Amino acid sequence: MRYGFWLPVFGGWLRNIDDEHMPATWEYVRDLCVQAEALGYDLTLIAELNLNDIKGVDAPSLDAWTTAAALAAVTRRLELMVAVRPTFHNPALLAKQAANIDRISGGRLTLNVVSSWWRDEATKYGIPFDEHDDRYARTAEWLDVLDGCWSRQNTTFSGHYYNVQENILSPKPWPQRTYSRAPQGLTRPTLYAGGESETAKNLIAAKCDAYLMHGDAPVTIAAKINDMRRRRAQHPHLPPMIFGVTGYCIVRDSEAEANREVERITSQPDPAQSPAGFANFQQWITGSQLEKKLSLRDYSVSNRGLHSGLVGTPEQVRQRLADFEGAGCSLVLLQSSPQHQEMARFSAQVMQRS
Repeated sequence: MRYGFWLPVFGGWLRNIDDEHMPATWEYVRDLCVQAEALGYDLTLIAELNLNDIKGVDAPSLDAWTTAAALAAVTRRLELMVAVRPTFHNPALLAKQAANIDRISGGRLTLNVVSSWWRDEATKYGIPFDEHDDRYARTAEWLDVLDGCWSRQNTTFSGHYYNVQENILSPKPWPQRTYSRAPQGLTRPTLYAGGESETAKNLIAAKCDAYLMHGDAPVTIAAKINDMRRRRAQHPHLPPMIFGVTGYCIVRDSEAEANREVERITSQPDPAQSPAGFANFQQWITGSQLEKKLSLRDYSVSNRGLHSGLVGTPEQVRQRLADFEGAGCSLVLLQSSPQHQEMARFSAQVMQRS
């Protein structure tokens, strides 16, 4: 199992806790990543939203791409998985930026391709907002342009959304992947993606390297992995997929203590005084095609992280991770709060290194 963590670019992951003591500043995330390398973590996921999804739109949040470039220069081993939304980036220009950051990092950049869901964010930044299936149609073309620009010179693409004529991109991405257990033989950044609609899963199976899943029980994750493996088998020229799961982690000395922390972070706000982070709940529900309905309690923790069940004593959390590994996952992406302390606790009490 590889251990990753979400970079707290929004100042935390809890919508009903105003101050998690993890400010959305360059200094905080820089120090966190340097500490993470020392603790043995493998990668960080840098989310991309121009508005703060967790603490409310008026709260500060860090830009994903400039933060990734800065982290590339101050880290040595950590895989830098940057979220990228095709709607917000011209694919040829993004290919150029990503190749440059990959060179700075020595081959440690990877991408998490996300088809946007938040209409208000798009309109506030002057970006056209496509409906669900149109977003994935755009993403399919975007990935083709990206791959063409990275893999050869003079690539030309003519599609519904993008037209590129005889592109020149030099330097290309770093020719070797230098992060922990990178896909063998890959000469470009790994492409991760997640999604629960039929459109999303078919696209990911055909054009990406890894499938990321929001929190669920291991038996549910196993069924999802088997489904994606069947979809991937329809593309026999592609290597096997990598599978990862996300989760919010609470490790305590006793199960009762862990459960008390769950109650604290999911306590329901007064509807008349609802924190700003809950304001976009309906847009998230309507902008995504989810496999299960979510409550406000679920939504109080980002990315339905508690559904993974990474809550309890060190022994209980280790067993849960073993169950995910048995289901087919080789990566877990963790959230916790406050991260400096909780990541150190998880490293000392849960992570197993041979």
